[in-house]
Amino acid sequence: MAQAWKCSGLRWVDGGPVLVWDGGRRSALAWGKRVSFGVVDGGVRTCVGARGHACPVRTGVSGRSTGARCEECARLDRAHSVAADTIADDPRPYRVYLAWFGPGMVKVGITAVERGSARLLEQGAVCFSWLGTGPLMAARRTEELLRAALRVPDRIPYAAKRAVRSGLPGTEGERAAEVVELHARAVALAEWPESLVREPCRPVDHVGAFGLAGLPGAVGEVSELVAGGAVRGELVAAAGPDLHIAVGDGDGDREGGKGVREIVVLDTRLMTGWELGPAGVGTGAGGVDESRLTFPLREFRGVSAVQDELF
Repeated sequence: MAQAWKCSGLRWVDGGPVLVWDGGRRSALAWGKRVSFGVVDGGVRTCVGARGHACPVRTGVSGRSTGARCEECARLDRAHSVAADTIADDPRPYRVYLAWFGPGMVKVGITAVERGSARLLEQGAVCFSWLGTGPLMAARRTEELLRAALRVPDRIPYAAKRAVRSGLPGTEGERAAEVVELHARAVALAEWPESLVREPCRPVDHVGAFGLAGLPGAVGEVSELVAGGAVRGELVAAAGPDLHIAVGDGDGDREGGKGVREIVVLDTRLMTGWELGPAGVGTGAGGVDESRLTFPLREFRGVSAVQDELF
């Protein structure tokens, strides 16, 4: 029986994507790298636990869940999260940021100064700028201020981010324009907390880091992993938790392993909780591996605006 592995998720290390496996092993990813794995036949996806502790009952979880946690473990994990707003006495300095994911998609968020830009890479922010630095509660108040005064959300669905990545503006200036305008309005607000130091607007562009320049349009996203399913293809880009994988060879259809070379998006959070092994499908004549996808695919059919206007 082939050895099975369990994925802990995608991390961004020194500005590059790395798949992390249970036990600490890491697989650095680079454009052009072959991606090839399958879910063990008869396998069941189980809860990944919380805060470094295994789920005591190894509860089964839905293949469509990006958290891969049972209800109890999800509650425990969120209870210790800064995002849950349950930690008020964290002494570390925090930064407030503005992140842009595509036209009309700007959000506000906070991250610990010590984490640098890792949070922005993890979220798939195409462009961002720091807005201010200070204590956690001041950063929280600023986040709330922008939501109330400028109608800026603190969340944008990943599905919306994915659907627009292939049609981004071509220059850094165009991609930064909404962040620059919103930054100016934000720092001018009279209710700005005194303990939060305003940061100058210095947009950082991640198109190069993500490999998005000239990226062909993706046809859809993997909706879930299933037992016995597999993917084999070429990694062409990665943004946040998403891998953009080219499958098909131009001579037939996707299901048969021969098809127009298409880009599909795989959210690596869907990989957690499964036992994974080498892809056991798509070996062509002479033992030549063919690109192939046998996981369910949700096709992109356009995306509605997340916010109608910035202000």
